[in-house]
Amino acid sequence: MNENLQPHVPRDPGKETTDDLTRRQWLLRLGEMVALVGFSGFVPDAAALLQSAPPTAIALPPGLFDPSEDHLVHALATAKFFAPPGSETDYVQPNADQFHPQFFSPEEFRVITRFVEILLGNVDRNALTQTTRWLDLYLQSSAGVRDAAQHLDPLHRILAVEFFGEDSVRELETFEPAAVVRTGLHSLHDLSIQQHSKPFLELDPAEQRNLIESTASSAPDSSSRRFLGVLRRESARGYYTSAQGLEDLDYQGNAFYTECPGCEGKS
Repeated sequence: MNENLQPHVPRDPGKETTDDLTRRQWLLRLGEMVALVGFSGFVPDAAALLQSAPPTAIALPPGLFDPSEDHLVHALATAKFFAPPGSETDYVQPNADQFHPQFFSPEEFRVITRFVEILLGNVDRNALTQTTRWLDLYLQSSAGVRDAAQHLDPLHRILAVEFFGEDSVRELETFEPAAVVRTGLHSLHDLSIQQHSKPFLELDPAEQRNLIESTASSAPDSSSRRFLGVLRRESARGYYTSAQGLEDLDYQGNAFYTECPGCEGKS
């Protein structure tokens, strides 16, 4: 066996020597190997290394190994990056094909895209795309989410109420955003025809904005107002979880502000 592939055998803590790796040293060494291979997804350099992997890297005996170039190549060459379909750790598979909305029709999706573009203002096109796709996913999965909430274990529901509040849990159990949006799209079309004798997408930008503003001034319990409420809320959620939205929030990851930036001294 290649000497670089010798298993790392744990020693008695009382007999550790300077040759033993600490956890920090192990991670640092692994990081160095990752940088050496150039692995970020599957870059060409890594692919070349995989093709030239030595035969001994294909089948290693079980055990804990010190990180090395050979070990990293072996891991990349033999790893299964996706869990079995349907398992609890299943991942969404990347889809390189053209996007097809699951909830909206193609025409409805164009209307929603323009509607959200007006709501968000001048935003990055990628952020707009991510936001509208989030809306489609949110509405397509809303029935399943509601069903899951209605069948939550009683103890889990108590915990959810204590953490999120009764109103939030009740909304998950009863609110039907898909029906609200379907009805709202019809109302938007009817209002556009009534006021301008043209569908929404055929209006000029000023007319489209005026139509949305008139929707905002409608009665709180009207289908148009509820439709606007859903789109406002979920558009904000979708945008502020996009790359541009996180940058706008100055999101730093595992960090927090002691007070809201720009609000110092305000009550």
